[in-house]
Amino acid sequence: MPEDLKQQLLAPENFNLEGIDLDRLPLNEVFGQLRTTRQGLSSEDAEVRLKIFGSNKLEKKPENKFLKFLSFMWNPLSWVMEAAAQMAIVIANGGGQGPDWQDFVGIVCLLIINSSISFIEESNAENATAALMARLTPKTKVLQDGQWKEKDAAVLVPGDIISIKFGDVIPADARLLEGDPLKIDHSALTGESLTVTKETGDEVFSGSTCKHGEIEAVVIATGVHSFFGKAADLVDSTEVVGHFQQVLTSIGNFCICFITVGMILEIIVMFPIQHRLYRDGINNLLVLLIGGTPIAMPTVLSITLAIASYRLSQRGAITKRMTAIEEMARMDVLCSVKTAALTLNRLTVDRNLIEVFNRDMDKDILVLLAARASRLENQDAIDAAIINMLADPKEARANINEVHFLPFNPVDKRTAITYTDSEGNWYRASKGAPEQILNMCREKEEIGGKVHEIINKLAEKGLRSLAVAVQEVPEMTEDSPGGPWSFCGLLPLFDPPRHDSSDTIHRALNLGVCVKMITGDHLAIAKETGRRLSIGTNMYPSSLLLGRDKDENEALPVDELIEKTDGFTDVFADINMKL
Repeated sequence: MPEDLKQQLLAPENFNLEGIDLDRLPLNEVFGQLRTTRQGLSSEDAEVRLKIFGSNKLEKKPENKFLKFLSFMWNPLSWVMEAAAQMAIVIANGGGQGPDWQDFVGIVCLLIINSSISFIEESNAENATAALMARLTPKTKVLQDGQWKEKDAAVLVPGDIISIKFGDVIPADARLLEGDPLKIDHSALTGESLTVTKETGDEVFSGSTCKHGEIEAVVIATGVHSFFGKAADLVDSTEVVGHFQQVLTSIGNFCICFITVGMILEIIVMFPIQHRLYRDGINNLLVLLIGGTPIAMPTVLSITLAIASYRLSQRGAITKRMTAIEEMARMDVLCSVKTAALTLNRLTVDRNLIEVFNRDMDKDILVLLAARASRLENQDAIDAAIINMLADPKEARANINEVHFLPFNPVDKRTAITYTDSEGNWYRASKGAPEQILNMCREKEEIGGKVHEIINKLAEKGLRSLAVAVQEVPEMTEDSPGGPWSFCGLLPLFDPPRHDSSDTIHRALNLGVCVKMITGDHLAIAKETGRRLSIGTNMYPSSLLLGRDKDENEALPVDELIEKTDGFTDVFADINMKL
């Protein structure tokens, strides 16, 4: 089997989603392409594939510590100092006198001090990051040799069968096998605050989180070949010279030009005209070479950045690159993701916009009915939002006896609970998609127009609507159809801003930093969030930057669009670099 595997999948570059299209093929063909079964791989096959495809992690390119240390001496200012050191030890060795050891040692010490400060600080930051990542090494359940085993996610390979359950971070790109639908949180990849329902055959991406359900899946891509890995590799492969380095290079180039011209003039004056002695002339040239170089500047800058790095570390920020501190200090545009940065990444019910349709109810009763139709354990994002509206989560089951609970499924698009109250009366409460709930209710013809009008108004503000209905169950049996459903009302859901976001944005604006929002959410949701945070509502979909939908905005050039916009929507991980 391992030999056959090598013949079919010759190298990682021959295995890619574009070439084999594993995200669209029928599941049976996926198993054929991956040469695996629903019973998983054998340990031997997994080891062979691990050698072919590599670890399921973003490999860091190995670097030579000594060469990295020397790299801090490779810049124009250091070149001038290194030239001065060579002149002091080599060229000055003449005229009956030995080398100028004092200048040589002093210059070399300054070079070593400058490089050591930057090297030590960056090494400490890398060690701190590595220690943090080591503690966060994810585990996953893998079916190998016909048995479920818990292994590091780093050893997953294409063809592995994995188990995904509530709370798991998806360890690799995979296709879902047969089972109940999952609710997946893509906010880490796209910024979408709402969960996405995934069914059998659908693809799930590495880095996303399972918010509801449990199912098995077959791995189709790992490491740098995954959706997240490709985006991360794009970031790592992009080399940008920072402003700090550009300034130092400009100063160094100016010093080199100035000193070179000065030395040429001094040589012409001293030797052909004044006929100076060799050693006297070299000493004068050495004075010009050292005096014309801001020798202390790299040391001062390194110490200043080291102090800044220390202060940032006290605030919980890790500095991986010293020059990034200066680059952050001079930024004038801050592109911030919406979910979890500007917002809480937690759905909430906007109580002020709740709409009650049943005259015998108020907002509190409507919320209570919705809470009864929610799970208390293994909650999805919507269940958690409803339960959090109560003063005490136990109120959702207080004074009632749960008979049966219908979990959410993509067909019914609702949840329901059958329960009895303290007097023994049977009721059934349901919450879900407004259209589904409305179609069940007896008064749908009378209130349908008003319901759709409110839903549209909430949608314009970027809010998602959740409907609630209730019915009596006179038959007093779990499977009975019950009496007519009564439409109770609508609950608006949204991802609220963080309590400190607005203040942070205003502080940034006062410092001259323009804040733009980047999100994978839809345009209406982004505009509402921008309005609440005072960022602005002048936002556009990212497709305008990628050459699509230009007909609608032909009068607005891309450069002007980027300058004037308050944010971009429908942004995925691979689009961030282009922005």
